[in-house]
Amino acid sequence: MMVVAVWSVLLVVSCFVFLMLCSIPALWPFLVMYLIWIFCIDKSPAYGNRLAPWFRSLKIWQYFAEYYPASLLKECDLPADRPYVFGYHPHGIIGMGALATFATEATGFSKAFPGIKPHLLTLTNNFHIPLYREVIMSLGISSVSRESCSNILSSGPGQAITIVVGGATESLSARPGTADLTLKRRLGFIKVAIQHGADLVPVFSFGENDIYNQMPNEKGTTIYALQKKFQNMFGFTLPFFHGRGLLNYNLGLMPYRRRIVSVIGRPIHVQRCNKPSLEEVERVQRMYIEELTRIWNTYKDEFAKTRLKELSIVD
Repeated sequence: MMVVAVWSVLLVVSCFVFLMLCSIPALWPFLVMYLIWIFCIDKSPAYGNRLAPWFRSLKIWQYFAEYYPASLLKECDLPADRPYVFGYHPHGIIGMGALATFATEATGFSKAFPGIKPHLLTLTNNFHIPLYREVIMSLGISSVSRESCSNILSSGPGQAITIVVGGATESLSARPGTADLTLKRRLGFIKVAIQHGADLVPVFSFGENDIYNQMPNEKGTTIYALQKKFQNMFGFTLPFFHGRGLLNYNLGLMPYRRRIVSVIGRPIHVQRCNKPSLEEVERVQRMYIEELTRIWNTYKDEFAKTRLKELSIVD
């Protein structure tokens, strides 16, 4: 539980610790050099070359996964002779299942798929946060920029990126018992896969939407309008959510203790093309959605027994 609690507030704690260090004048020269390194020199977030296998394999991540518990369900082997693009659904509020499965060895990813090196992708802004960036880069987490996707997929066979496709928009509809996916107009990750000849692998994470509650924010409400305005200004949004506390089960920032099962589906093989047509991208997208829907229909009665509605591709 403590590992999950620390991770839930790690970003805030990192900022606080850095500000405390800034209060020590003797450290100012080093802190200035560190900031110059972050903003002007270090390109690691765009290459994913700071992954530390020993850090991903620490026992603490196993405790992190056991809290929910989070697990991985493999449907078929993935040969390590090609690159891969994993599409992760749903986004949820934070994507704890994505972290456990693709940024750590807590669910046994490397044992299940030997030779494949996963890189979970996140917003570039996260790599501007001192100290926090060092932790997530050690987990192999990289920038979700187009440059980063290209650099990683081009760096050799077995390289893989995981994109939490729905993004900030989908997080606004993340509620227990639902599976509303923002996917219809998300073509960028499919185009990237085609351009690099990377197999597309849909991943549906049952339980991801169940670990937090969110305030009502239907379209047309003031809350929704404010969240969308914030998203347009800063590139991300802030769902008004709550989970449990460390000593109570009613209110706090910790996720609820609910099972997460990430089902890694069958790969969709694509033909490499540097400039794929819109028709080709949409054709592959239809295949992708069909496979994602198959995963849902196959496992919903086992892993989504308390669902309030069926899978929906909303946008």
